[in-house]
Amino acid sequence: MSDNARVRDGGSGRERLVVIGGDAAGMSAASQARRLRGPDELEIVAFERGHFTSYSACGIPYWVGGEVGDRDDLIARTPREHRERGIDVRLRTEVTAIDVAGRRVRARDLGSGAESWTPYDKLVVATGARPVRPDLPGADADGVHGVQTLDDGQALIDSLSRARGRRAVVVGAGYIGVEMAEAFVHRGYEVTVVNRGAEPMSTLDPDMGRLVREAMTGMGITMVDDAEVTEVRVDDGGRVRAVVTADAEYPADVVVLGLGVRPETALAAAAGLPLGAHGGLLTDLGMRVRGHEDIWAGGDCVEVLDLVSGQERHIPLGTHANKHGQVIGSNVGGGYATFPGVVGTAVSKVCDLEIARTGLREKDALRAGLRFEAVTVESTSRAGYYPDAALMTVKMLAERRTGRLLGVQIVGREGAAKRVDIAAVALTAGMTVEQMTALDLGYAPPFSPVWDPVLVAARKAAAKVRGGGA
Repeated sequence: MSDNARVRDGGSGRERLVVIGGDAAGMSAASQARRLRGPDELEIVAFERGHFTSYSACGIPYWVGGEVGDRDDLIARTPREHRERGIDVRLRTEVTAIDVAGRRVRARDLGSGAESWTPYDKLVVATGARPVRPDLPGADADGVHGVQTLDDGQALIDSLSRARGRRAVVVGAGYIGVEMAEAFVHRGYEVTVVNRGAEPMSTLDPDMGRLVREAMTGMGITMVDDAEVTEVRVDDGGRVRAVVTADAEYPADVVVLGLGVRPETALAAAAGLPLGAHGGLLTDLGMRVRGHEDIWAGGDCVEVLDLVSGQERHIPLGTHANKHGQVIGSNVGGGYATFPGVVGTAVSKVCDLEIARTGLREKDALRAGLRFEAVTVESTSRAGYYPDAALMTVKMLAERRTGRLLGVQIVGREGAAKRVDIAAVALTAGMTVEQMTALDLGYAPPFSPVWDPVLVAARKAAAKVRGGGA
């Protein structure tokens, strides 16, 4: 009897789960399924094209910058640890095809080039996202890096040891861009950030992004906005020496591309699995791929429901990926779990500046057809008289007729970013800004003014809603 028949006919007395992708979503799913079903009931095979499993990609900028001392500190569970728990992890092995009708995947050993088919009863697609890499002359030169995987981080650190000088250019000013700018500042580099937008952090409204730009400039970072990179110039040895825009040339000993990511779904698309408007896989509440009973997907390769706008979005965050994996593993393992959606919460920092957002930006609300009021307040992280009270700016959006909270953005120093969690909970609960003003938050002068900055913004938004926008 063939291996394919053994799995599909159940001749072995156990099912086989195949997982494509060995990081957060994939290995969380595998681990949770293993907790619920032992090796005698469920065989688990996980394919990973890189060298590592279960690591924190979000921590890579801090490893590059030196705050995290060792690469292994970012690894939550090694391949050996997974294998000891009965998960057959196959590193440096890339899945090249999914045969949905035949219930099997084709994988290639990246060392030997050998290919083989592996049948499955249940399949998890956790292929992640790929960095946007511009089609420019010199974009593949030595010293030009994307930062998505632990292998990418290692390649960047190795490259820094070969750099002749200490000039870094970061292309893009989103989360990865500003975090990598901070990493190079910590390393003592001269840093230039080239951003095609008018302000950094397009996940914020432009007025809040301007606060980020002003703060980064004050840190000694050169900010180049409204600029498109046209070429990466290399030296005689093939290593990067400059980044060129329409108006200027910026010398560079190392370049990091922080232009965002797209869902890595070419494999899924070729197999005929359903994709959304943003290129991510579409799933139901149990993270099962729509229309496919025994295929699940999670992590950066899927689209998720925005609970505020009601629309599908692609939000590549490790928090979501780990939750997706838990939900998938529970369902594969015979339990029951759902992932209802997100409100779009994210925090970041560049040096001592903290940046946070949740819910909708103004353009998101307009795209969703919502009428809203927007307010902005300035306050402090602690009572104004308490030592080291730091300024912060809070922007809040509320639906015009109902007063429903739509979104919050915060830019400030110590103690600013995690305040966004107040708004994240309020958004998830569907609260109005009027209801938020009565929240019983913790208070003491070392932690907050008597009116927390988020509640000050809620009071102002509630007044504006009551006044009809006056």
